[in-house]
Amino acid sequence: MKLGLNLGYWGAGNDARNLALALEADRLGFSVVWAAEAYGSDSPTVLAWVGALTERVDLGAAVMQIPARTPAMTAMTAATLDTLSGGRFRLGLGVSGPQVSEGWHGVRFDKPLGRTREYVDIVRSALRRERVRYDGKHYQLPLPDGPGKALALTVHPVRAEIPLYLAAVGPKNLELTGEIADGWLAIFYSPEHSGESLTSLRAGQERAGRRQAAMDIAVTMPIVVGDDVAAAADPVRGYCALYVGGMGSREQNFYNALAVRMGFEQAAAEIQHRYLSRDYAGAAAAVPQEFIDATSLLGPVERIADRMQALADSGVTTVSLAPYAGTLEEGVETMRGAVAALERAGLAE
Repeated sequence: MKLGLNLGYWGAGNDARNLALALEADRLGFSVVWAAEAYGSDSPTVLAWVGALTERVDLGAAVMQIPARTPAMTAMTAATLDTLSGGRFRLGLGVSGPQVSEGWHGVRFDKPLGRTREYVDIVRSALRRERVRYDGKHYQLPLPDGPGKALALTVHPVRAEIPLYLAAVGPKNLELTGEIADGWLAIFYSPEHSGESLTSLRAGQERAGRRQAAMDIAVTMPIVVGDDVAAAADPVRGYCALYVGGMGSREQNFYNALAVRMGFEQAAAEIQHRYLSRDYAGAAAAVPQEFIDATSLLGPVERIADRMQALADSGVTTVSLAPYAGTLEEGVETMRGAVAALERAGLAE
């Protein structure tokens, strides 16, 4: 199992610290550094900056939003980043949610599965440097009633294929991920509650006749190293409350629905009610310790090693750390603690 680092969103006041952590990930031999985007910083710009200052670590978009770019623009960006970095780019895609898709990008959040499938088809065709022609329900290239012509990408990516990941939460999206993607970007993953998600993922792989071992299951895990497990959970509460309570509406929140499927229905409802009522402290307090512990790496190195073993046993191949530490020095020590835990579990490659 490999280690990654998830920088989250740029511009949140911790940019210098995040850059230093990315450089430490490169020195420690981490597999990948991921950057995210929502409606603030974009991920490709951050990754270009990180890539220019690192030598070995892969650069992962987690994610580039599908409604934010045409498939051709995504292929152009992926090819450019892969070329600039010497073949270190990983393309993660996600449909985002209706609030961001429609409110920020002005793109209807309709038929996300079909749109994703066509989007991936076009991106891969462009990255193969084919003349892109596509006649789909959501995308038509070239447009049939104008002067446009089929074009081919002029940039030569370093690799024949750039790894393509999908961020997926719901069962149908997980099936699609298993069917068409090289990797799954997972959030709030728990070995004890992963059965339904993995069943959906495997169903998609089987439908496409793909080998299970060929897919990178990359999970983002908050990590806090310390002797007191309950105290270690406290810094993660706000993050859990934001996603379970505030990422979406009362009617449609994919992370809330995931918590419900994991067995936390009552708590998920309470977190959402408090968060949408702007009682953010109350929402954080309502997150069960069991939920945080199940979806994070908390406690001393020995305990984290045991959790890493459980992750590996469930099929996880990359653990992307989100260190919750007060200072840069603590963040670096957290990353080093994760390396020690991986080695203790006998999982280091």
